[in-house]
Amino acid sequence: MISQVMELHPGIRWFHIGSDEVYYLGEGKESQECLSKGSTTTEHLFLNHLNTVATYVTSSFPGVQPIAWDDMFRTTSISTVTGSNVPQMVEPMIWDYNPVLDIDEKVGLVNKYRQCGFKKIWFASAFKGATGVNQALTNITYHLENTKQWMKVAESVPQEVVQGIALTGWQRYDHFSVLCELLPVAIPSLAVCLQVVKEGKYTEEVWSFARSFLGMPQLDTDMCMR
Repeated sequence: MISQVMELHPGIRWFHIGSDEVYYLGEGKESQECLSKGSTTTEHLFLNHLNTVATYVTSSFPGVQPIAWDDMFRTTSISTVTGSNVPQMVEPMIWDYNPVLDIDEKVGLVNKYRQCGFKKIWFASAFKGATGVNQALTNITYHLENTKQWMKVAESVPQEVVQGIALTGWQRYDHFSVLCELLPVAIPSLAVCLQVVKEGKYTEEVWSFARSFLGMPQLDTDMCMR
């Protein structure tokens, strides 16, 4: 799968290898056999697999940096992560798509990951999706507030550690779900969120530029919804 994606995207510098929400880790037969030995935990299983995938990326495609979602690191001890070699292989991406973030908690995660040995850290907001499995129209205000919150997090941590922010755009919640809102109706949200990231904050000028760029002078952040 990685090789197929790389064929379609030659010259890329980063490659996101996923790895979030591994809820059923350790329930398969092979995993159970490893866990039965006593010295292996589900955290070790996860980190070993992540290290294997990341190593494939870096060895097969020199110069490409793997990125991984961070949520499986959140409850894993610093010593376990540090001893896994993963901090030398990947850059974690902290995700949270809510319009109100616990800034101190996010800063705490950044500090933890720095202690683990990660040199660069990403943040992830969303410009569409994340508001309902069958959402038809994009709630611009919701995603704008989420992006603004991430800008506050970025201001609260050492700048040299922030590699970037990803504006995710969900297609569906999982492979068994219907599609949530499609890209065309989310373009206004994408435009204003991108402008916030570019400027580092939200101002009336940001919103005016987005409306002018889109050719939608009557566009309002409250236009959206159910």
